[in-house]
Amino acid sequence: MVLLIGENINVMSQSIGAAFNERQSEPVRSLAKAATEAGMDYLDLNIGPAKKHGAELMPWLVSTVQEVSDLPLSLDTTNAAAIEAGLRLCKRRALVNSVSLQPERIEQLLPLVTEYKAEMIGLLWGSDGMPRDANERCMLTVDLVYKANKIGISNQDIWIDPIATPVSGEINQVTACVEFMAMLPDIAPGCKSVVGLSNVSNGTPQHLRPLLNRAYLIMLMRYGLHAAIVDAFDKELQEIARGRAQNIVSVVHHAMDNENIDLNALNKMELDYVKTVRVLTGQALYSDSWLEI
Repeated sequence: MVLLIGENINVMSQSIGAAFNERQSEPVRSLAKAATEAGMDYLDLNIGPAKKHGAELMPWLVSTVQEVSDLPLSLDTTNAAAIEAGLRLCKRRALVNSVSLQPERIEQLLPLVTEYKAEMIGLLWGSDGMPRDANERCMLTVDLVYKANKIGISNQDIWIDPIATPVSGEINQVTACVEFMAMLPDIAPGCKSVVGLSNVSNGTPQHLRPLLNRAYLIMLMRYGLHAAIVDAFDKELQEIARGRAQNIVSVVHHAMDNENIDLNALNKMELDYVKTVRVLTGQALYSDSWLEI
């Protein structure tokens, strides 16, 4: 089973962004309650960079959400002061999203993780930016875990995010994320894994995004994915994450292994998953019409 972190309380949402700016509690409470009732395990509170008012916005948001939800929270911002202000008010153990290897960020956030006894998402973004392949992800993981361990953060409290990227961009990055997932237990025993799942479908037609997200989830789950940041209201994705869609999982695994599949024996849903996996693994080139080919 994969833990699900609801992504919907996000400054990028037009309605929620406006609620943040105007400190309107009701839209936030309504969404938090709905995501909780939808079956999420965590709620991600994403306020973006929030450079000017983050230290006031995050505690307001934490308090507002906790009025209607008892779920643990993932505090998502690049503003370290906002992270700390939110951590002070969290009723349950929080998740700091995220600690990258950029010097200023890691120096600011690691002490907060220890001080507030939080867990952390270790984002594999280094001083030189995005890692190029699975091996560079491994190198960044070793470096990040070493620095976290050095100030007393155990592997069990570190969730590694290898950075999912859009399938419409560089396919080697999409496949490298899956390849790395298989390597993580050996290079960082005890560390958990997490991925921002919706990133893989970013930029693709809206009606096709859920299929890409679900197929990629199955691919990552095959190698022990611990958690995913997801749309809280995608019921089919939840069924997959909870282990209740084994027929589709089996089809995806066969497609991942590039086995000879009798396409004529598949129903429409199964065929769509096979075509989608072939795009996500680089067996077929991405285009917006991949299901029609």
